[in-house]
Amino acid sequence: MTDRRLNATVRGLVQGVGFRFYVVRVAKALRLSGTVANARDGSVRVVAEGPEERLRELADRLREGPSASAVKDVEIEWSDAAGAFRGFEVTFPGPE
Repeated sequence: MTDRRLNATVRGLVQGVGFRFYVVRVAKALRLSGTVANARDGSVRVVAEGPEERLRELADRLREGPSASAVKDVEIEWSDAAGAFRGFEVTFPGPE
């Protein structure tokens, strides 16, 4: 099975509520690689690679968010994995 890449932009009350660290915990539990970062527009950006089934589980969890968050929208784009990541981490500063 070929790995895929998920690029997600999560909007709502998602900064300052532990959202990035929630994503790291979920992604590591699903054995995915990638990054999560706050963006300047108030959203959170997620780039994750791994088996599509696990990425779809991550997408579902992004829509839920941690209890302190209020997710309004999750925009997802799919592509082939590039193999660019080792592990899953918070990056600074966030992508544009």
